Amino acid sequence: MKILVTGAAGFIGFHLCNKLLEQGATVVGIDNINNYYSSNLKYARLAQAGISSEAKNWHQKVLSSTKPRYTFVRINLEDRDQMNQLFESEKFDMVCNLAAQAGVRYSIENPHTYIESNIVGFINILEACRHNKIQHLVYASSSSVYGNSAKMPLSVNDSVDNPISLYAATKKSNELMAHTYSHLFGLPSTGLRFFTVYGPWGRPDMAYFSFTKNILEGNTIKVFNNGDLYRDFTYIDDIVEGIVKILHSPPSNESDAPYKVHNIGNSNPVKLIDFIETIEKALGKKALKEFHPMQPGDVYKTFADVSALEKEFDYKPSTPLEKGIGDFVAWYKEFFNE
Repeated sequence: MKILVTGAAGFIGFHLCNKLLEQGATVVGIDNINNYYSSNLKYARLAQAGISSEAKNWHQKVLSSTKPRYTFVRINLEDRDQMNQLFESEKFDMVCNLAAQAGVRYSIENPHTYIESNIVGFINILEACRHNKIQHLVYASSSSVYGNSAKMPLSVNDSVDNPISLYAATKKSNELMAHTYSHLFGLPSTGLRFFTVYGPWGRPDMAYFSFTKNILEGNTIKVFNNGDLYRDFTYIDDIVEGIVKILHSPPSNESDAPYKVHNIGNSNPVKLIDFIETIEKALGKKALKEFHPMQPGDVYKTFADVSALEKEFDYKPSTPLEKGIGDFVAWYKEFFNE
């Protein structure tokens, strides 16, 4: 199989590429290396994947990895011509679209970035998949589509008509767009609603990353809603295991389209203040806490109903929070020489 992974220099994309390569797939990874967070971390992930650090000095150029069967291309999803050329030349079997402008709070200040990447970029992916007979498109949605739903656990059968951030609205839009292409053109597609993914090589804008950094540096950490928030933290290895299983099992045309949406999470929400305590224990250092009210766009609780994944794919996240945070802290200290 030849598989395209978009967002390959990102957190989940980097780990997914490594797993697919381990399993013998041929992988083409693409990313635009934007500056939403430090590009140095993205280049470090690419270097870990065997891509030369000289990638910093080129644009829209193909680079081969030292790992067999891996190629990386720097490209924007919004560049329709470049994307069409890529699909026509590479002849992909499957596509996993993880590239997107992430972040709930950032979407409040930078709305156009989300439309360009998450909407325009996604329609380019759909069109390229349609015209190149892709066997399966798997794409990143988000638990944020549920908004502030009071019903728990969150099920894919619940209404997602009331997003409370533009980021969430773009992800809901992706699901609607994918369903349309599945219905009209028979494109098998699966949307994955990710629930707070964490682990080594993670994103600096995520709370666990900034908590670790600030605790080690002796800075205060901002704790929103007085720590009374719940998140379904899911370790990166468990997420990637689920993606790979789903990728190789395209949905059948059960109703009006070969289309599915799945929650992919740990199904075990953790209170934010308890999560911080787990980080403190792993670091052997107490946090200086600064308490703040709820932030615009934030939700109170996420809790994934993953019963469909358990039934169809025997998906069972197995990484305890203490181990996952311990692994992240060990990576962080090594990477930043702490």
